[in-house]
This record gives sequence, C-alpha cells and structure tokens, in this order.
Amino acid sequence: MSKRVVKAGPRKSPAPRDRAVAAVLRSYPKPIDAKLKALRKLILDTARKTAGVGPLTETLKWGQVSYLTSETGSGSTIRIDHAKSANQVGVYFHCQTNLVETFRELYPKLNYSGNRAILLDTDAPLPEAELGHCVALALTYHLLKRRAAR
Repeated sequence: MSKRVVKAGPRKSPAPRDRAVAAVLRSYPKPIDAKLKALRKLILDTARKTAGVGPLTETLKWGQVSYLTSETGSGSTIRIDHAKSANQVGVYFHCQTNLVETFRELYPKLNYSGNRAILLDTDAPLPEAELGHCVALALTYHLLKRRAAR
C-alpha cells in the first residue's frame, strides 16, 4: 500500500490516487459512499484553506480512509468510515488528544462517540461550518501545541 500526497483542488475533489483508498470508498452502499465523499471534499478543502497545513497524505489506517499532515506535521490524523450504526458515518480523531473534548465544548449539538469521533447521519445535511472548524483544529493540532509551548 502506497501513501500518496493529495493536493486539495478548487471545487471538485480529485479522485483518490491511492487505489486501496478508492476501492474502500467504492465498497460502501450509495448513502454511505455519498456522505464519505462529501466528508473527503470537506477535509481536502479545509486543508487547502488552512494556513500551515500543506498537502495531505491520503491513505488507509486500520482499513479506514485517513488524512495525515505528513509534509508539515501540523496536525493529528483524521479518519473517516462507516460507523457501527447502519445509517451513520464517523469522523475519527486520535483518542489521546483533547480534540473531541474541545469539539464538544464548541459544538454540543453534534453527535459524538466517546473521545474519538463525531458521528453523522447519512440522511442529514453535513454541518459544514462546525465540521470544517473541527477539521481545521485537528489539522493544526500539533502546530497550535508548538506555538503554545513557546
């Protein structure tokens, strides 16, 4: 399995370069596939717009589509996958960070799973503003920690 850098494009996100990632995304039923593609676009667009993040590496971790800030080391890994519930997808974050705790304080109306995920119903619209902010915080997690340590 190769790791490939994905530069977020203008409006439409490019197809995954990593064949394994593309295969995983194609393997889901239509409602799950559509929501995961919308999340993928939101993550790539947020990375492109967020200072200090740089291009993301899109790969599989634990069988889940994952986004890493390999080039800059600015953030914490974000993973997306079909959640255990039939009609939900999850945006997963490293459970040993305070990211989900922070998200809960900022956006108490979002649906969470422990200290590791935001859960989204496939038939509901994406909360783009809130989720975009959460993604930006995750993609700059290490960058912000380094700045705070100075």
